Amino acid sequence: MKRASVSLVVASGLALVAAPAMTLAMGSGGMGGGGMPSGGGMSTVPSGPQYDPEVEYQHGTADLQAGKFKDAVTDFEHVTETAPRSANGWLMLGEAREGAGDLRGAQKAYERSVKLDGTSVQAHRELALAEIKLNQMDKARAELATLQANAAKCGDGCPDAADLKAAISAVQGAMPGSAAPAAAPAASNGAATHLSVASPGAGDGAYVRAVSLINERRWDEALASLDKAEAALGPHPDILTYKGYVWRRKGDWTKAEDYYRQALALDPNHRGATEYYGELKVLKGDMAGARAMLARLDQVCTYGCAEAVELKLWIDRGGDPAA
Repeated sequence: MKRASVSLVVASGLALVAAPAMTLAMGSGGMGGGGMPSGGGMSTVPSGPQYDPEVEYQHGTADLQAGKFKDAVTDFEHVTETAPRSANGWLMLGEAREGAGDLRGAQKAYERSVKLDGTSVQAHRELALAEIKLNQMDKARAELATLQANAAKCGDGCPDAADLKAAISAVQGAMPGSAAPAAAPAASNGAATHLSVASPGAGDGAYVRAVSLINERRWDEALASLDKAEAALGPHPDILTYKGYVWRRKGDWTKAEDYYRQALALDPNHRGATEYYGELKVLKGDMAGARAMLARLDQVCTYGCAEAVELKLWIDRGGDPAA
């Protein structure tokens, strides 16, 4: 199951006008590389396996979507080994480690992502949520303060305004003693990631159950759980996006499109809904519409995101790249 990043996680989630989608998705640090060093007129051949970070990134995204978190950890470790300044690579590694149950390892990866790209809303958000889960409240409050400062500097008109507001709400709602947040953005990547931090509330519990059922392809049961989550939390764009995804998998493209439109009406910058709507357009043969969704993602994902990478693969291959 993919992001709705969710973490629709899970991530989440459009215009790389001047650069290839994968380059920006790997982060502003680029791919690294360069010519092989030589000494004494003799080439030095590096030992050990050599990885293509773009290929490993795509593998990692696919493994996250399939819920293969340990495999995704390996994939994104290859990415960060070969492109160590890729902020998005470290972010994705954090998502994978968290999915695999390694919360402290996830925290370290999120910290590295934030250090490389201090403007990433998602990296600050995921780091704060991980710190709350680890009961490192002072650190979590510091991340929350950073998000609040960035929101004040951003104002209401900047591209990240909605994501900042939702991230602040999610972190505040996850603090001990707080009610479950009413809204949180899709995380850019990952299979079954969180609408919030899965607090014990009925809405979050139903949502988490729904994501698990989706990963198991139990579509009707997933829809029932999504209905319960919506009854408790309201028409959240993550929930609507997942409903669209389920109806698409059930073959009802009309209902799927309706839910994607509802999600985007609530949050025009929702990366998961934008990606899924673009994929639906590919399935319907509307390639111009799919490219328009990709262009929107590229605008939203200033530093690149897995949603843009995945949709570009769908467009390039004319359908599901994992099929």
